[in-house]
Amino acid sequence: MIERLEQLIGLRVYPRSVVEADGSTFFLARGSEGKVLGILGDAAGFEGEQQGEVLLCPLTLANAAALRNQLPWLQPQPLGLKKSAGCGDRLGLATPGHIQAVRHAGNIAPILAQQSMRENARTGRTPQQVIDDALWGVFQEGWRGPWGADADHLKTTDDVDLCVTAGYTFFTIDPGDHVDNAAHTAPLDVLRDKFQALPWAELEDSSDDLRGRYLGQRFEVETLTREFDETVLLRAAAKYGRAVAHTARMYRHLASQAQNFELEVSVDETETPTSPHEHFFVASELKRLGVQWVSLAPRYIGRFEKGVDYIGDLAQFEAEFVKHVAIARHLGPYKLSLHSGSDKFSIYPIIARHAGDLVHLKTAGTSYLEALRAIASIDPSLFREILAFAHERYDEDKATYHVSADPTKVPAPGKLADSELAGVLDLFDGRQLLHVTFGSALERFGQRLKETLAQHEEVHYAALETHFRKHLTPFM
Repeated sequence: MIERLEQLIGLRVYPRSVVEADGSTFFLARGSEGKVLGILGDAAGFEGEQQGEVLLCPLTLANAAALRNQLPWLQPQPLGLKKSAGCGDRLGLATPGHIQAVRHAGNIAPILAQQSMRENARTGRTPQQVIDDALWGVFQEGWRGPWGADADHLKTTDDVDLCVTAGYTFFTIDPGDHVDNAAHTAPLDVLRDKFQALPWAELEDSSDDLRGRYLGQRFEVETLTREFDETVLLRAAAKYGRAVAHTARMYRHLASQAQNFELEVSVDETETPTSPHEHFFVASELKRLGVQWVSLAPRYIGRFEKGVDYIGDLAQFEAEFVKHVAIARHLGPYKLSLHSGSDKFSIYPIIARHAGDLVHLKTAGTSYLEALRAIASIDPSLFREILAFAHERYDEDKATYHVSADPTKVPAPGKLADSELAGVLDLFDGRQLLHVTFGSALERFGQRLKETLAQHEEVHYAALETHFRKHLTPFM
């Protein structure tokens, strides 16, 4: 069949993409001008140009929607409590490489469309484009397993609505703007004032009732006992009370707009760690308000900087993580989500050992870095330009990230031989320098970068597969 299709159209056909449905054959092909959808047979509802027996269709929004209707496995779906990994793709080209890695993992469900509104603004993409780019990658690879689509770090109901319309199935609510970080170290008299000023009507609660539910109570959580004295309770409530109210408001709006969805609650992008007591409080209060979620991302102890390994005491992390797992099992079960999770190789075994299936690993920027690794071997001159530009942009672009790179430790492009360029991506400072400047780099070099990767896609996919297998293997 593949040989016949290639003879009919004179293009290379992706073998895994070929599928028959309702008497028609659908496939993805590639020529000198890019990729096209091919249809042999009834092609009603699709837009394209007839070439003999085959309709060749551009990869448009309309054709993606039509193909999704023909092949239901191209629609993202909820993944439930299955162990999962989010594969953010800022270029819209990485999904085949992600799938090639996931195939080896076997028991890990992928979220193949995952972007935040901040990332979309910096890449110039819409939520619908993110979904459709993943769809074409799923189609190309013939992936039949379930896959998800994560509308990441949502802060407003307008953002929720955009992503519901686009067909997302996994919604990450980020109430970080409503977390009171100052409460983390505030004295008791200040905490009392903050506590009394909480939005009690929105919380459907009163200060007396909340005190009564926690003070003087013993909560048995597997082998742990949780008790709240006044300071611990008021600190948790003052710090997270408004975030709980905002999350409940966002969840209820989402539930009014969508049917088949799942929720993640994320408080990871805050200045202070989430203690086990605070985790228990947040989860208990969300349950009281009727919020249902599949995963929760606390702000763990230590530093989860972008694109590099965990920074902190591993023994201390493990001691705290065990408590978070116990709470997630007791009040759920729900998965613990690991944001800024890429390249945290030193803690993956700890997480896998204690969380089992109750884990969601979220990555994004690491795929962009592996695309640059491919560029370093394919087009050294382009990589040099991007690296030089990153040096110029780093001080400004790092403002919205928790990073600690010292760009003076990253060699200037002119001091590196071609064979040494990819080594920049093995340096702590080099990875962060290139990671946080992605938005500026794509604005200037995006078209060249994408065209080069598209022309050498197997090199790109191989880099992604190698890197992601390192991420997924500890969880197998």
